[in-house]
Amino acid sequence: MAALKHAVHNACLGSTQQKINLVQQSIQEAQRSANEETKSSAGDKYETGRAMAQLEIEKLTTQLTVLQRQLQELIRIGPFSISSHIAAGSLVHTDAGIFYIATNVGDVVAEGKKVFAISPQAPIAQKMIGLSATDVIQLNGRTFRIVAVE
Repeated sequence: MAALKHAVHNACLGSTQQKINLVQQSIQEAQRSANEETKSSAGDKYETGRAMAQLEIEKLTTQLTVLQRQLQELIRIGPFSISSHIAAGSLVHTDAGIFYIATNVGDVVAEGKKVFAISPQAPIAQKMIGLSATDVIQLNGRTFRIVAVE
């Protein structure tokens, strides 16, 4: 099972890095677009175009900061922690799916298995932290049985 945890962690790292690369590329394109705006006889159009590009760059920069924090959190957690009790870095097998408690990456596929990479602050993670195999949690009217923790 440890191999699955490493594969999930690597999939999360790869997914996050890919998102970072896309956002960086979008920032460069928005910057190029802003730089290519030429002053026309309708000066307002030029200013509006530059302002819109600047707003887009600011939005993308915020996304980039969030993604870089996620990447740093993944690196900090690493896939090496082993505990019978759920904590940040745990791979939790439940009867409803597999959860990797690290950072909010979303769904990843590793070794042919779909895994939900979630933040320790996510409601389901908050219910799981401190529990171990065979424990049961209730969330939003659903029951989750913890099958294994790695």
